[in-house]
Amino acid sequence: MWAPFVLKAQEVSLSGYLKDAANGEALIGATVYIPGLHQGTVSNAYGFYSLTIPKGQYEMHISYIGYQTLNVRVDASQNRTLDYSLQETSAEIAEVIVRGEAADANVERIEMGMAKLPVKTIQKLPAFMGEVDIIKTIQLLPGIQSGGEASSGLYVRGGGPDENLMILDEAPVYNASHLMGFFSVFNSNAINDIQVYKSGIPAQYGGKASSVIDIRQKDGNSKRFGFDGGIGNLSSRLTLEGPIIKDKWSFLLAGRRTYYDVLGRAVGIDELKDNSLYFYDLNGKSNLVINDKNRIFLSGYMGEDAFELGESLYMRWGNATATARWNHIFGAKLFMNLSAIYSNYDYNLGVPGENADNFDWSSRIRDYNAKLDFTWYPNPRNTVKYGANVIHHNFRPGKVQTKGENSMFSDMELAHYNALESAVYLSNEQEFSERFTVQYGLRLSHFQQIGPGEVNYYEHPDKPDKSEITETVEYEKGDRIGDAFLHLEPRLSMKFTVDNNSSVKASYNRMVQNLHLITNTQSPSPLDIWLPTSTYIEPLLVDQVALGYFRNFARNMWETSVELYYKDMHNVLDYKEGAELFLNNAIETELLHGSGESKGLELLARKTQGQLTGWVAYTWSHTTRTVEGINNGNPYPSSYDRTHDLSVVSNYELNDRWNFAANFVFTTGTPTSFPVAKYTVQGNQLYEYSARNSNRLPSYHRLDLSVNYDFKKNEKRRFKQSINFSVYNVYGRRNAYSITPRANEDNPNQTEFVRLSIIGAPIPSITYNFKF
Repeated sequence: MWAPFVLKAQEVSLSGYLKDAANGEALIGATVYIPGLHQGTVSNAYGFYSLTIPKGQYEMHISYIGYQTLNVRVDASQNRTLDYSLQETSAEIAEVIVRGEAADANVERIEMGMAKLPVKTIQKLPAFMGEVDIIKTIQLLPGIQSGGEASSGLYVRGGGPDENLMILDEAPVYNASHLMGFFSVFNSNAINDIQVYKSGIPAQYGGKASSVIDIRQKDGNSKRFGFDGGIGNLSSRLTLEGPIIKDKWSFLLAGRRTYYDVLGRAVGIDELKDNSLYFYDLNGKSNLVINDKNRIFLSGYMGEDAFELGESLYMRWGNATATARWNHIFGAKLFMNLSAIYSNYDYNLGVPGENADNFDWSSRIRDYNAKLDFTWYPNPRNTVKYGANVIHHNFRPGKVQTKGENSMFSDMELAHYNALESAVYLSNEQEFSERFTVQYGLRLSHFQQIGPGEVNYYEHPDKPDKSEITETVEYEKGDRIGDAFLHLEPRLSMKFTVDNNSSVKASYNRMVQNLHLITNTQSPSPLDIWLPTSTYIEPLLVDQVALGYFRNFARNMWETSVELYYKDMHNVLDYKEGAELFLNNAIETELLHGSGESKGLELLARKTQGQLTGWVAYTWSHTTRTVEGINNGNPYPSSYDRTHDLSVVSNYELNDRWNFAANFVFTTGTPTSFPVAKYTVQGNQLYEYSARNSNRLPSYHRLDLSVNYDFKKNEKRRFKQSINFSVYNVYGRRNAYSITPRANEDNPNQTEFVRLSIIGAPIPSITYNFKF
C-alpha cells in the first residue's frame, strides 16, 4: 500500500527556460524529450518547461526546428533548474525549413484548427508596396477569408470581422488596419510568435466567437546590440534592440512610418500640398530577469492613421496598448503569470475651420484588464491551466463638437456605456496513453453593464421602436444596468494517434461574445461603432464541432490535413433595411437578432523542407442567417459567406542569395443584392432590390510575385543586406469592391451598373532591408 508514496518520493522535477543562443529570445514550443522514458514536454509562451521524471541518469534532447538539437546528460537526483540555449542551424548545412515547431507537430499536438506562423516565412512572401503583412498572410490559411481589397478584416469559418480576438502581448487590438485596410498594425520586425486558433480554442481564451490570433512581440536581444530595418517606396521601418544588462535586462524599440505625403510635397505634387495620408507605428518592450524565479515584462504599442483633405475633411484613428507582466515560478511545477493590460482605440472625423460645415466627431473604446494565469505540471501526463481575469470596458460611441456659432451642426453626445467582463477557467491536457490525449476545460464568463449610462425603455421592449420610447433612465456610476449575463463555455479536444505519421482529432467549443461591431459595411472601417451586450443587445453564442485527419509524408517533409466543421450561432446581429447607424441615440431600434449556421471543409497540403516550400489551402463553406424581419424569415446567405476559397503559396530558394516567392488567391464573390425593378418618382429613380444577399459580386482572384536578393551571403558577417522586388496583382485584375446602379447620362431611362475597384493595375514595389 506504500508503493505509490515511495514512487512519488523517487520523482524529481526538471524545469527552466529555453532560449535562442544568439539573442536570448524565448523559444516557444521547443521540445524537451527523454528517449529512455519516452516522456517529454514543450515550452510555453515564455519559453518555460517543466518535466517530472523518476530519479536517475538520463540523456535529454532539446530540439526546435531551425536550431541544432542539444543532447545533454542529466543527473536527475533532485529537483533542478536547467536553462538551455540553442544555436540556430547554419545556412551551410541547413535545409530550407518553414516551421517554428517540432517536425511532426501538426500530427502530435492536440490542437486542431490551429496554425503557428514563423515570422521568417512571412517576411519572404510577396509584399504589397514594400510591406509584408501578418494579417494578409493569415488570410492565406484554410478557413480564413479576406474582407476584400483594402481590408485587413478576417472572416473565420463564417464569422464576422469583429469575432476575432486579436491580442498583442495579451492586449486586444480593436482595429488592426492601416490606410483603410491596405496594411495591418503589426510590424513583422517587432514580432516573435504568431498563433491562430479556429477551433478547439483553449479555455484561457474568451470574449470573441470565431478565432484567436495571439501575437507576441520580441523580448529584445539580451546578448548584444543590434538593429534591422527596411527602406521602401511607401514606408520605412527601424528596430533597435539590445541588452541594458547582459543576459538580465533587454529592450526593443521599433518604428514604422509611411511618407507618401512627405515625398509628394518634396517633388511638387500639387494634390498633396495641403493634404496628408500616412500612418505610423511604435512598438516597445523591456524584459528584466530578476532571478531564476521572477521575470518582469513591460511592452506597449501606439499607432495612428491620418487622412487630411485640406479644409474639406479629416479622419484620424489609432490604437494604443500597454502590458505589464510578472512571471513567477513556485517550486518546479507551478508557473504563474500576472498581467495588467490597457487598450484604447479612438477615431475622429470632421471638417476643420470655422465655416458653416465645421464639426468634429469622435468615438472610442477603452479597456483596463487584470489577468492571472497558472500552469501546473503535476506529472508528464497532465498539464493543468487555470486562471481569472476582469476587464472594465468604457464605450463612447459618438460625440460631435463644433466651433463658433455659424455651424449648421449642433453639439451632441451619445450615451456612454460601461461594462465589467470577468471570467474564470480551468483546463487539463491529459495523456491517457501514448496514442490518446484529451484536453478538457470549462470557462465561466460574466458580463454586467454598469453606470454611468442611460437606457431607453419602450412600449414593446421585444421590438423597440423609436416612436415608442416611454422613458429614458439615467444610471449613476457603479449602478448595475439590467441583468448580468452568465455563461458556461465548455471546451473539449481529442487526439488519437493512428501511427507515427497520422492522427485523428476532434473538438467542441462554445464561445460567448459580449462586444459587438455595429456596421453595415462588409469590412471594418475606422468609423464603425463598438457596443456592449446590454438591455437590447444579446450576447453572441457560438457552438462549434470539428473533426480532422492529419498525415505527414516523406519524413515530415509534407504535411496534409482534412478538417470538417459545423458552427451553430445564436443572437447574430443584422440590420433593418435602410438602417441609420450614425449618431443614433436609439440604435437598438435599428438592430435585429437571429440565428445562423456555418459548415465547411478545409484541405491543406504543405511542403516544409527543400528548396521549394509552401502550401495549397482550399476551403468549401456555406454560411447562412435566419432573422425575423429579413427575407420573410427565410434563411439567406451571410455577408461573410464564401463558397470556394483557394490559396497557393510558394517559396523557392535558388541559392544562398536568390529567393523567389508567389501567392495566388481565388475566392467566390461577396453576397450582395442587385435591383430587380426601377421606379421614377418626381424625376428621381428608385430601385427595388432582390432578396437579401441573393446575388454575388464577380469572383476575386489575384497573383503576387516577389524576388529577394541577399548581398554577399556570409553567416559570419554581422551586417547583412537584402533587396526585395514585389509585384502585387501581377495581371492587373479589377476585382469588384462593389457594383451599384445609376442612370445612363445619355439616356436617363436606361440603367447601367458601375463596378468600383480599389486596385485595378499591377503595383510594383522595391524595399532595401538591412540587419546588424
